[in-house]
Parts: sequence; structure tokens; C-alpha cells
Amino acid sequence: MDSQDNNQRKWKNRDLVSSLEFALTGIFTAIKEERNMQKHALSALLVVIAGFVFQVSAVEWLFLLLSVFLVVSFEIINSAIENVVDLASDYHFSMLAKNAKDMAAGAVLVISGFAVITGLIIFVPKIWDWIF
Repeated sequence: MDSQDNNQRKWKNRDLVSSLEFALTGIFTAIKEERNMQKHALSALLVVIAGFVFQVSAVEWLFLLLSVFLVVSFEIINSAIENVVDLASDYHFSMLAKNAKDMAAGAVLVISGFAVITGLIIFVPKIWDWIF
């Protein structure tokens, strides 16, 4: 086995624990380093608290949690794409790099719109009933 094979193996996920460790490191890195991820995490916490306060149904919980997990997942993917594009372009402007980053950000915007609409559909009637 040559050193190149050995070097590639070092980064291969050798077992489930290693895979989970890498995945959790990615999630914590995104939360620590990405400002938007911190906002999404705070929003997710507020949604969960509101879900308990307004006693949402099981189906409503499914849609709320789907929304939260989709937004967080898309934000992680967006951040990964931005990092790879920056690495590949060596931080030099390129229209292709800009397009890739803009499209990834657009995907987060689309799924965030879905999350907002979901939250409005679930919480507006409950807030309305609570006020009136």
C-alpha cells in the first residue's frame, strides 16, 4: 500500500461512529461559523416553543418539524457549496462561482418560504382564536 492509499484511507469513514462524528462536527461547525444558521436555530427553537404553547396536533408537528429540518439542511448544504466554490475559485470573482452561490442561497430562500407559509397556516388561526 503506498502513501496515497494510506492518506485516502485516513479520511474515509471507517465505521458508523466515525461517520456520525464527522456529521456532527459539520452541524456544529455550521452553527458556530454561519450567521444564518444561528438565526435558523433560534427560529427553530421559537417554533418548537410555540408548538408546545399552542398545543399543535401530531400532523401540525410533522409539518413544523419538516419545515425546520428542511431549512437547516438546506442551509448546511448552502454553506458547504459556498465553501467549495470559494476553495475552487481561490476567492477570485467568477460569474460561474457567483451563480452557484446565488442558486444555493436561492434554494434556502425557497424552502424558507415554505417554512414561513407552513408556520402561518398553523399558527395564525391559533393566535387569532387566542386573541379573540
